[in-house]
Amino acid sequence: MSRLLLRSLLAVLLCCVWISPMASAAGFERLSALEEQGFLIGAEARMLDSGEVLGEIAPDRELSPASVSKLYMAAAALDRWGPQHRFTTRLVTTGQLTADGVVSGDLIFMGDGDPALVSEDLWRLVQQLRQQGVTRIDGELKINQWRYGPVQCITTDRCEARHRGTNAYSALLSVAGVDYGSWCLAVRPGPSLGKPARVASCSSGVLLTRLDNQVQTARADGRTRLDAERFTDGQGDRMVLKGTIAMGDGPRYVYRASSDPAEQTASTLASLLEQAGIAVTGGARVVRTQPSPASTELAAVQGKPLQELLQRTLNYSNNFMADVLALDLVGTPRATLPQAGDTLEAFARTIPGHGPLTLESGSGLTTGNRTTARGVTALLEHMYQRSALFPSFIAGLQSPANGTMRFLRRGSDTFQEHVMLKTGTLNQPFLVRATGGYFRTQNGRWGVFSVLVNGTASTPYLAWRQVLEPLADDLETMILNH
Repeated sequence: MSRLLLRSLLAVLLCCVWISPMASAAGFERLSALEEQGFLIGAEARMLDSGEVLGEIAPDRELSPASVSKLYMAAAALDRWGPQHRFTTRLVTTGQLTADGVVSGDLIFMGDGDPALVSEDLWRLVQQLRQQGVTRIDGELKINQWRYGPVQCITTDRCEARHRGTNAYSALLSVAGVDYGSWCLAVRPGPSLGKPARVASCSSGVLLTRLDNQVQTARADGRTRLDAERFTDGQGDRMVLKGTIAMGDGPRYVYRASSDPAEQTASTLASLLEQAGIAVTGGARVVRTQPSPASTELAAVQGKPLQELLQRTLNYSNNFMADVLALDLVGTPRATLPQAGDTLEAFARTIPGHGPLTLESGSGLTTGNRTTARGVTALLEHMYQRSALFPSFIAGLQSPANGTMRFLRRGSDTFQEHVMLKTGTLNQPFLVRATGGYFRTQNGRWGVFSVLVNGTASTPYLAWRQVLEPLADDLETMILNH
C-alpha cells in the first residue's frame, strides 16, 4: 500500500472520529439510554454566544412537546402585545341609565379574553354599578361571547368535560370565561363529629350549582380525603362531593371544570348583582351576536399585565389560560383552536432556523402538536435576543431549586441553581415527557437546551425522575465544562 494511500485512509479515519460525537448522543450520554427502551428522543444543547453544540440526539426529529408548546404562545403574545398589555372587561348597555337608577335596556357583559378574570373582578364591576346608583336592570343580563365560544373541543378530556368533570385542567374555553372555567367549592367541617361538611361557593358564598354533599366530619386526628365530580344534565351542572374532613381542618378548596364557562359567568354575575341589590327583570343568558357599536359603557375592569399572566400560565402550566391567550391572538371573530395554532405557526416562521412546526393549540393538551428540539432551542435563542421581552419571557420558566413544581427538585445544586425550564407532560394517547429552557455555565455564559421524549404503544411507563435525573447529570457536565 502506498504512503499516499495510507495518509488518505488515516485522514478519513480521523475525520470520522472527529465528527461522530456530533452525529450521536454526544453530551447526552446518560439521557440517551432511554432509546434502548424504545423511546423516541430529540435533544439539543448549545451555547448562545458561540453557537457551539454541546449535545444532540436527533435534533430535527418531529415530536410532541406537550406543554412546552406554551413557550410558543408566550413568545407570540409578548411579540404582539408587549409585557404591560392588559385585557379590559366591560359592562355595557344599548339602553339608558335613568336618574332613578334604572338601566332601561339589557346589561351586556363584554369579555376581552382575560384568562385570569375571577369573581372578584366581577364584584368590582358590580360595585361600579352601585356607585352610579344602579338599582335595577330593565332588561336581560347578556353574556356576549361573539369573539369565541363555545370553542369546539379537540381532545378527549375537553370533550368529556362537556358532560362530566373530574379535574380542572381540561376546562372548556370562552372569551367570557371566569375563574379559569372551573367551579370552586370551599369545604369546611360540619358543626360536630359525623355531621355533613359545610360547603359554599368560593366566588360568592352562594352555591351556584346543585350539590350532592356526601362529605362527613371526622375526628380532629382523622384524615381529610375529598373526591369531587361534576355532572351535567338538562338542569345544568351538579357537583358530587364524597369523603371526610377532619374537625379543625379547612377550608379545603375543590376545583372542577364547568360544562360551559360562559354560562358559569352568567350564573356568577347574576348572583353578585342580586347580592348587591341590583334586580335584573329579564333573567340572564349567553349570546353570540355581534355587539352594537352604539353601546354605552357602564363599568370596566382591567386585568393583570401580560407578563404576570404569562408567569402564572407557564409556572402552573394552566391549559385554560394558555388556550385563551392563543385564541386572543386570532384576529377574526368565532376563533377556533386550529386558527390559534395557525397564528402561532405564523409567528414561529419568523424565527431564524426554526424549521417544521405543527400546533393544534397553544396549551399542548393534544399530541397533535409537533416540533423539534432544534426548533425549541431556536425559539429560546430568539427570545434571548429580544432584550425588551426576554425578562418577562424567562420569568415564566422555573428554577428547579425553588419552582412551583416540586418534582423538578432533583439532581445536583449545579443543575438546580443554573437552569430555568418549562416542562410538558402527557400520558394519552402516548406518553410525552418534554422540557426546554436556559442554563448558565460557571463562567456566566448562556446556553439553551431542549429534550423531547415520546413513547409508543410498546414502551413502558416513564416517570419524570427517569428523565430528569440523567438530564440533570448531562447538563451539569456541560455547565461545569464551559
